[in-house]
Amino acid sequence: MIEITERAVELLAKAATAARRFDPSACIRVVGDGDGVRFELIDVPDAQDLGIERSGFTLYVQPALAGVVDVEEPHDRLVLRRPERRI
Repeated sequence: MIEITERAVELLAKAATAARRFDPSACIRVVGDGDGVRFELIDVPDAQDLGIERSGFTLYVQPALAGVVDVEEPHDRLVLRRPERRI
């Protein structure tokens, strides 16, 4: 399950709006990348992606990912804070 903080929603909405000015079909997707994740602009989401709708945009997420999309300073860097593993 993915949650998105309000600050991350603001940044993702701005990015989605800007991307759609150049390509009306542009979408934002978060994918696993080694130990972390990356956010990428795509034209078409993968058939397995989960779509999370917020404030005028949809964030597409690989189904295996879980955590909270948040913003780290400096430079408003988007991150996925993964759930803590409990033993």
